[in-house]
Formats: sequence, C-alpha cells, structure tokens
Amino acid sequence: MNQQLPISRIINLIPAQSQRLWSIDETEVQRRLLAGDVEAVLRVDGSFAIIAQEGQRIVLARSLDRPMRYFLAKSTDGPVLIVADRIDDIATELSRRGWSAQFHPSYTRMVPAHHITTLRLVGCPDPNPVHQRFFDPPRNTLTKDMDIMGRQYIEAVQGELRRWLSVQDPAAPIGVPFSGGIDSGAVLLCLNALLLNGGSSPARLKAFTLSVDGAGEDARQAHEFLSRTSLEMLGEIIDVPSSALDPLRAVAVIEDYKRLDVECAAVNLALLAGIRERYPDWRLLVDGDGGDENLKDYPIEENTELTIRSVVNNRMLYQEGWGVESIKHSLTYSGGYSRGCVRSYACANASGFESFSPYTRPSVIAVAEAIPFAELTEGSHERLYALKGEVVARGIRAVLGIDMPIFPKRRFQHGSASAGQAERLFPENEAHYRNHFEMLHTRPETGGLVAVV
Repeated sequence: MNQQLPISRIINLIPAQSQRLWSIDETEVQRRLLAGDVEAVLRVDGSFAIIAQEGQRIVLARSLDRPMRYFLAKSTDGPVLIVADRIDDIATELSRRGWSAQFHPSYTRMVPAHHITTLRLVGCPDPNPVHQRFFDPPRNTLTKDMDIMGRQYIEAVQGELRRWLSVQDPAAPIGVPFSGGIDSGAVLLCLNALLLNGGSSPARLKAFTLSVDGAGEDARQAHEFLSRTSLEMLGEIIDVPSSALDPLRAVAVIEDYKRLDVECAAVNLALLAGIRERYPDWRLLVDGDGGDENLKDYPIEENTELTIRSVVNNRMLYQEGWGVESIKHSLTYSGGYSRGCVRSYACANASGFESFSPYTRPSVIAVAEAIPFAELTEGSHERLYALKGEVVARGIRAVLGIDMPIFPKRRFQHGSASAGQAERLFPENEAHYRNHFEMLHTRPETGGLVAVV
C-alpha cells in the first residue's frame, strides 16, 4: 500500500483587501481557476492575484496590472509554497521561519499575466509549472479605417472606466497623474464626461502634474491641453525639488533594476509623495499606464533586440514580452508590462493610493490587438509612432465630440524636469541599479537577508 502524501501547504501573504473584484467574490474566482475554465477566468472583472488549492494541485492567476510572486520552500514536513506580491515579503517570511538560507531573489517566480499557472507540490524533484493562457485575443481583425479603430478603442476605455466608477465611493475624489500626453489626456477626458453624464460633481476630479524644480515641459503641455479642452479648473501642479527624486529608493520599491523603469518609478514616487502631502486622505488614482504598450508607441531604435517586424507581428509583445514559451522569458520577472506593472502598483501601494488604468484591461487590449499594425505601417517606424495619436484622437472625437490635443511622446522622467536635467538627475546605469537591488536582498559575506525599506 502506497503511503499517502501530505496535503501541500500554502502561505499566502497577499492581503485579502488588496483584491479589487467588481462583480464576484474570491471564492468564485478560485472555483473557476480550479475548473480550468479559461473563458470564465477571462470574465473576472477587476484587479486580482488569486491562488486556489485542490490537494497538491495549486493554481494561480493575476490581472496584468499587478504582480504575483511565489517561492517554493522546503520544510521537514514537505514543500511549502509562499505567495506574495513582493520579493521582500517572501524573504521576510523565510527569515521568520528560519529558512533564510534557502532564499535568493532569483529563486522567486512571477506568475505571468493572462495565464493560469498550475503547480503540483510533490517534493523533490519539483515539476515545472504549467501555464494555460486565458486571454488570447484575435489579431488584425479590424479594417484599416482609423475612425472605426479609434471609436472602438475609446469606447472600450470608457466602458472600463464606467465599470470601475460604478464600484467606487460616489463621493471619493479621483486623481489623474497627468502630463497632457495621449494616454493621460484620454483618461481625463473620458472620466470627466462620465462624471458629468452620471450627475457627479466634476470637482471630484483633479489632474496632477509633476514639475521638478519648477521646470519641465509636462507642466506647460498639461496647461495647454487643459486650456484647449476648457478644463483648466482640473489642473494642479505638484512642485518638488530635484532632491526628492531618489532612484535607489525606487529600486527598493519596485524591486527591479531596469533603468527606464527605475527612473519612471522615481518621478512617480515624487509625484505621489507631493499629492499625499497636500491631500492626506486621497486614495483613488487613474493613470495611463499600458497605453504605450497597447498601441506600440516605443522607440524601437532604443532596443537592439527589436525590429518593427517583431513589434507588429508578435502577439502582445509589449504587454507580455516574448512569452512564457520563449527562452528570453524571465521566470523571476515575467516580461513587458507584465513585468513593468510594478511602476504603478508598487509605487501606489507604498504611498497609500489605489491605482487603476483602463488600458490594462482585456477589453481594451483586445481592440488594440485587432488593429492591423503591419498593414497600416508597411515597415515604417514613423507611421507606427504616429498611429497612436491618430487612433486616440479620432476615437475621442467620435465618442466625446472633443478635438483632443496631441503632443509628441515624451517619457515621464523627461517631461517632469527641464531639458537635459533628467540625465543629471539619473546619472547611474542599469548595472548600478542591479547591484543596489542585490545588495538590498543579500549580504554576500553571510548569505543573510537584508530588509528592503
């Protein structure tokens, strides 16, 4: 008679209150995950990172907008799965149980977005997880009519904002981190229209723009955007000194070392700290994260691994990276925005905010994936970079009847400071950030844990 294996143990460090489910409860999500019903999992509304167990079978899934990490620890009673949204939470739990010698940050794993991840905790050797995709939108199904693309895209954005608003406190103020760019601009215009049409006071809404040392093109651009759309009363500049930008703190908060993500997080943390100082009780933020990824608005020339052909022909490349089947997929971090989501999520959590972006929702991504990018761009970088502004502007005009100003793309860290100042504010390279990240988590001489603050 075979000896019965012990039921696997789970330590779930993800706070239950961090689940933002709009229409069903966590128990129902767990049922859908265990059933492997990908269509039902896709219909889960909101922001979630959920784990379910059936004997030794463990299933995990998350939405694109937030991280979900796990670590398989060994105890005398068998394997123990530790699940958290932060690497340092896993490290602290291991240390608390006397298992810190097992830890290294590279041993943690990120659940890839848009997949059901299944683990079987049977002990040594541990089998690899199995990933089952639950979001696989058809590609290139729209016509080349820009008006149709724009309308469908903005209708999807507005639909997700409407659903998000319906589950919020109707009196709670809403802030939009605002540069006057395409993504934050469309979010602000859609939110303002929804509040007015729903009978809410537009005074609930504010557009917060960061200005470092009283400079930066974003402040000028934001003012022009609001002036041209008659929304000047929504604007508010958050002035911070350059000393408030701390990239090494950003490394600790986002637990990553990619240079552009670190720089973006540093300015984001400065903006959020400025808002918090003025408004101690403010909670809700809606941002434009994910908009660049959806409409492929990144300079391809900055990445030696990319060509325009790879960008327009690979499914959700900017959202998911090369994919879980790829050699280039990072087990520790995932890829694309599935990795970069911490820029918003971790910074918001660290500052006491709850953030949301409609651009990360499947319904919006599905419209973006349906756009025939290859046909529209015909191998031209310039056409690709111009496409986003054209699609969004036409969509805003069709849905809201507003002529939305379109300005050239500029990264957050570059627009918040004066020309050339970003290089002085962020003099370190990625190797320095990576070294700092590793220093935060381990002491090489002892192998012991160092707390991340």
